Amino acid sequence: MLGQLPEGFTALITGAGGGIGAAVVDALLASPRPGRVIAVSRQPTSRNDERFEGLALDLATPEGRAGLAHHLDGRPLHLLFNAIGLLHDEGHGIHPEKRLDDLDPQALAQLFEINAILPAMLIQALQPALKGRHPALVASLSARVGSIGDNRLGGWYGYRASKAAHNMLMRTAAVELRRLNPDITVVCLHPGTTDTGLSRPFQARVPEGKLFSQAFVAERLLTVLGERASEESGSFYDWAGEPVAW
Repeated sequence: MLGQLPEGFTALITGAGGGIGAAVVDALLASPRPGRVIAVSRQPTSRNDERFEGLALDLATPEGRAGLAHHLDGRPLHLLFNAIGLLHDEGHGIHPEKRLDDLDPQALAQLFEINAILPAMLIQALQPALKGRHPALVASLSARVGSIGDNRLGGWYGYRASKAAHNMLMRTAAVELRRLNPDITVVCLHPGTTDTGLSRPFQARVPEGKLFSQAFVAERLLTVLGERASEESGSFYDWAGEPVAW
């Protein structure tokens, strides 16, 4: 697992209370290689493993990000896996738009805040733990619908646009981070349609065999991440290891 990283590496998973984030935590703990697995979510989480550290923080706030940076205290971070994302929130009237008439500026702003701005601010806050000369992997969940080149169906304006913005921010950060740490690799990852609360309202239209379990997706994403070389920093790959067009 993640052969680029040293034995006993430190891993940080954000969005660890969600389906994919929790599955990534479990996959990491199933391996003897990590020495420290830090899981961040808004609600407390726990695992029966002495390597596990659960932090309840709201990373959408400056205070939450500062608290996480303080917890790391500048010590080298080898893996940052961001699984935070937003597609719909019925309580706040956020849902995939089918047409231009459905666009709502407040919903758009919230999608951009969670899907694009938050991941970038997270990397900003964790710079002291990422810079240096230690091997490091930064992975952030994106989505194929965020690909401009692959957009043939239209719709889902806010989610598409926020993920496209996410991809640009990650690619731009990859350029700067390589100057701060020549051994860092930043990758955007498309997990495929995973059986989680995020996809559940839309699963009826998923082709047979294309709805993946959380455990399968976690294993595949970690495998794909482990196959990336440092010169591929700033790239976009799907769960099968295939590059995704920007």
